[in-house]
Amino acid sequence: MTLAFDTPALLWLLPLAALPILASLLATSAYPSLAATPDDAFSTVTGWTLRLAGILAIAALIVGLAGPHSREQSVLRTGRGAHIALLIDRSSSMDNTFAGKQPSGADESKASAARRILASFVKKRPHDEIGVALFSTSPILALPLTLQRDAIEAAVNAIGRPGLAYTNIGLGLAMALSLFEDRDDDAPRTVLVVSDGAALIDRRVQQSLRTSFRQYRLHLYWLFLRTTGSPGIFPRPGEAGENSPQAMPERHLHKFFSELGIPYRVFEAENADAVEEAIAEIGRLEASPIRYEERVPRRDFRPAAFGAAAGAVLLLLLAKLSETRLAGRRP
Repeated sequence: MTLAFDTPALLWLLPLAALPILASLLATSAYPSLAATPDDAFSTVTGWTLRLAGILAIAALIVGLAGPHSREQSVLRTGRGAHIALLIDRSSSMDNTFAGKQPSGADESKASAARRILASFVKKRPHDEIGVALFSTSPILALPLTLQRDAIEAAVNAIGRPGLAYTNIGLGLAMALSLFEDRDDDAPRTVLVVSDGAALIDRRVQQSLRTSFRQYRLHLYWLFLRTTGSPGIFPRPGEAGENSPQAMPERHLHKFFSELGIPYRVFEAENADAVEEAIAEIGRLEASPIRYEERVPRRDFRPAAFGAAAGAVLLLLLAKLSETRLAGRRP
């Protein structure tokens, strides 16, 4: 911890704290002689206690006015986790349930289930740097990679906002990959795509994505929220001509991901429980030892200094109120 002051020039006033040693804070009474009286240890301790209280009151007040604080700094820590970019589909179909209907009663939309489960996932991974991007017609950057849990939870909660019409996953992937620019550490880097569908990716975008995936040495996970009755990723096409990107975009997106030459896994979930199991499995896979920097904010010590001064002044005030004046009394 590095101690600093907002107004260090005020510290030149600290010698004033010696005033209680030079002069008594309490009223004095005249006596002919104290030579015959025995030593009074209690009085001696009380006298020095009050002097020290006076010293503390003046010194703490000066230090408080000088504005003591610790500087903002970065602390290198170790833990288990990864740098994770969450890429969330916010097309309008995510507002439907897994049965493909509008939520009603106790039913939960796919977006709500993803938000709830990802929020729990984030809370269990305190060492991850997590960024969040959303995509539909256009990509939306919700949060760059950060360790700030409050900000991450707020970005994940944004998944619950109403979705738009289309699914432009190509531009969404490009935005998710951009979160890893200027990152030169050795922590594992992961992109987690949560989507209930796919769409065609332009060939030029495909080539750019291939280059970026290899450059950043990423792990890729696709959590496909399959609507009941949809073809899914893995079925074999029943007729010639059906196996095309236009007819089966999910199957061809999976093929594109599989050919990137990077670690890749796909999870097909047909209900909220399957989503939770898939997220838990991803959490187990992405738990490597990592070193990360934690930003420690400035800490203000003025309240502590003023509190010490107030306590010392209160003690002196009580001593002052308990004084007994002997001058003018008859024996």
